Amino acid sequence: MKQRLAHIAIVVKDYDEAIRFYVEKLHFDLIEDTKISESKRWVLVRPKSAQECCLLLAKAANEAQSSRIGNQTGGRVFLFLHTDHFDRDYQNLINHGINIIREPSLEEYGKVAVFEDLYGNRWDLIEPRK
Repeated sequence: MKQRLAHIAIVVKDYDEAIRFYVEKLHFDLIEDTKISESKRWVLVRPKSAQECCLLLAKAANEAQSSRIGNQTGGRVFLFLHTDHFDRDYQNLINHGINIIREPSLEEYGKVAVFEDLYGNRWDLIEPRK
């Protein structure tokens, strides 16, 4: 049996501002932006050169969903972005004014820093050890 994660939904306030953040600041590719209804779109983004899982940007549809924006994991790191060039990508975060929660450190598994996306979800930027 072959399985894989296809998409991870992340609740957002607004499709367009979320697209701008991921595409313009993190340099992700916009894979799809399809209008489903007057209030709903199917929006997929993923890191450049990635072929695996995409983020599904899902606009909050009610108060309960809105309350989860920026804190889908209770304050823990939510997503893990691997890179082949930590210093380049970390500098990109700085250049775009992205909030750094934890400065770079060397860990057993690689070089890592924690940052927040536009809504406050926490991410690890990791260059795994070779």
